[in-house]
Amino acid sequence: MMHGPQREIFDLHFDLPSLCARELAEGRADLGIVPVAEVWRNGWDTVPGCSIACRGEVRSILLVSTKPWNEIRTLAADRGSRSSVLLARILLSRRYDAHPIVVERVPDLSRMLDECDAALLIGDAALRVDPATLPYAVLDLGTEWFALTGLPMVFATWSGPEAAIQRFGRERLAEAFAGSLSYGLEHMTKLIAAESVGRGFDETLVKRYLLHNVVFSLGDEELAGRELYLRYAEELQRAVPETAAPLETMR
Repeated sequence: MMHGPQREIFDLHFDLPSLCARELAEGRADLGIVPVAEVWRNGWDTVPGCSIACRGEVRSILLVSTKPWNEIRTLAADRGSRSSVLLARILLSRRYDAHPIVVERVPDLSRMLDECDAALLIGDAALRVDPATLPYAVLDLGTEWFALTGLPMVFATWSGPEAAIQRFGRERLAEAFAGSLSYGLEHMTKLIAAESVGRGFDETLVKRYLLHNVVFSLGDEELAGRELYLRYAEELQRAVPETAAPLETMR
């Protein structure tokens, strides 16, 4: 949508997925790449076919703890993805019977762990650390989700109000997004080089991340994983102890 045949279809601007959700909610955008937790919360519709997902290790969402997983009482997280925060809470609850209070902090691992039992690193902050060399326990949340469910984890989808999707036309949108995805995959070598230089990452890390860790489709298995995640989220929201911070604290 920036460089390929689809570049004239939409007016684009860029922000964190959580802030894209805010722009949609406030009517400043028609569509956005939105955390699935926000799609669920707002009752938005989704463009078919494309997502940000994983089928195992995701590498860019790491839970780091100074304590055993079942003893975590406080969790520091940034605002980069509310889906990832909710995923951490689901996994800690279902796999380790832990229900931490979530507090928002800047994504600085040392400072986060100075104040809380555990820290959730998302995106570039996670990619800039080497889990194997950290002196703490580390969970990759993509790996943990797949171990729990056997299904992909969908983090974000292109979504918006149903009226906006109907106005553009669902089939037209699906075709445009599929075409943009195909163009990007065809030019992945250039994208890897550009991301490596622009973000200061080793090219091997970026290549593995974009070609192996992240899945960009939204097929039947991804849809099943998304539905299970949302069911678990709803169950957690109903059952969460009063001492745990609700999702609304992450703003």
